[in-house]
Amino acid sequence: MSKLAILLWSVDLDRPDLAAAPFVYAAAAGALDAEVEIHFAGRSVRLLIDGEAAGRSTSERGGRSLYAFMQDAAQGGARFLACSMAWAEYVPTGAQTIPEFSGQAGATAFVARSLDPDWRTLVF
Repeated sequence: MSKLAILLWSVDLDRPDLAAAPFVYAAAAGALDAEVEIHFAGRSVRLLIDGEAAGRSTSERGGRSLYAFMQDAAQGGARFLACSMAWAEYVPTGAQTIPEFSGQAGATAFVARSLDPDWRTLVF
C-alpha cells in the first residue's frame, strides 16, 4: 500500500484560497487507496477547531468552504494529526474540534515518516 504524509506548515486561515490544495492532494491519494496522514503544524492547527474552516471560502467568488475540502480528504481516509507544541500555542483550552480530528503527533512523527522509505511526504 502507498503511504503519504502531508505537513501543513504555512497553511493559514487567513489565506483559505491557498489552503485547499493539500486536501485536494490528500483526497486524490485516498482515491488511489493510499494511506494518508495530514500533519498540522504552526497556525494550521486552528483549522481543526470546529467552525474555523467552515466559514472560510476558498474563492473570491464564494467557492466551496475550506472545511468541504477537508471533509473530502477525511472521506478518503486521511487522518488529521496536530503538532502538540502548536496545539498548546494556538488552540484555546477546551476548544471544540472538528469530528475528523484524529489526535496529536509531535514533529518526530512527521520526521519518522520522512525517513521511512515506505512513506512519501509533501509539505505545504
